[in-house]
Order: sequence, then structure tokens, then C-alpha cells
Amino acid sequence: MARYFDVHPRNPQPRSIRQVVELLRSGALIVYPTDSCFALGCTLGNRRGMDRIRALRELDSRHHFTLVCRDFAQLGQFVRMGNTVFRAIRASVPGRYTFILPATREVPRQLAHPKKKTVGVRIPDHAVARALVTELGEPLVSSTLLLPGDDEPMTVGWEIKERLDRLVDAVVDSEDCGVEPTTVVDFSDDEPEIVRAGAGDPERFA
Repeated sequence: MARYFDVHPRNPQPRSIRQVVELLRSGALIVYPTDSCFALGCTLGNRRGMDRIRALRELDSRHHFTLVCRDFAQLGQFVRMGNTVFRAIRASVPGRYTFILPATREVPRQLAHPKKKTVGVRIPDHAVARALVTELGEPLVSSTLLLPGDDEPMTVGWEIKERLDRLVDAVVDSEDCGVEPTTVVDFSDDEPEIVRAGAGDPERFA
């Protein structure tokens, strides 16, 4: 059975955050809130966790996972960007955007796009998500909690717990966080390409 954590959306309880991070470090797959949707998450080295995400969402090996980072400095360890791209992204985080960028050697091979060698990164504007990655000390490997056959991501924590009780190890609930996923911007060729228009304003990259 999955453990259930009811965490304050703006002032997350440190004890709960520490307990969730202990589970992550022991190999857990969790559901946690972001500023756009609930997400599935595991640690960078957790290959089984990534396989579980793919199985839950029925994703193939080409799926881009997202590295959810605590701040811009951490993000910069995992992707390469020129000055123009740096300024554009810096002005947009934290926020409801995912950026696809060339991966550095810090990114495990199984996370980077097999041909393009890119990876998705984001810095959410959500206190709980930021608290988790801060306590963890590394990004969370994440994917939107959109299950096969569903038109929209799940939004209610206790319903997620009931539906995925034996498929994930913990559910972190922190009020409804919406159904619209992030806006995805591909900066792999320096010029921005809007891959998906979502919760973040895509006009700033038009």
C-alpha cells in the first residue's frame, strides 16, 4: 500500500518532506504536486522507478522524462545553453515551463534522448515540489500523472491514492494543482520551438 502524506501547499511540514525523501532514496516511486499537475517521480539512479513510470503510463523508450530542479544553478549542471537561451530561461523560472536542452554528462544515458542527446528540465513554482528537490539534493526524474485512457491528469490526492495504491509507494497530497501540463519549449537548436502549449504563456517564446 502507498503511504499518504497530506502536506501544506505553501508551508510544507519539514518532517513530512524528510520522510518522503527517505522513501525516494530507498528506491520509491512517488506521486507529488507541481504548479501544473501531479507528477510521478523517482531519483536519478532509480532505473526500476523509471521503468515503473513507463509501465504505468504505457510509454516507450523514446519518452522524454523531465528533471525537476530546485533552482537555476542546479538546472545548469544538467543542460548546456548559450547566453541568449540562458537569459530567456532565467527570466521564465520558476514557472510552468519544461525546456528541452542538450544534456551534459551529468545526465544518465537512459534519461537523454537516444539520438538528440537532449533532456527536459524545469523549475516548478510550487513550495512542496521545491522542498522535495531541495531536501533530496538532486533533481527528481518526473513525468506528468496522465494515465492511459484518461483525457486529463488526476487532480485529487485521495483518489490518486485509491487508484494507484499498489502501483506507487507514496502519494504526496497538497490540494488540487490543476490539469493543464507545462508548456514545453525546445531549445536544442537555440531557436525556441513550442512543442506543446500548456500552462505557461507560450507567447514569450514566439
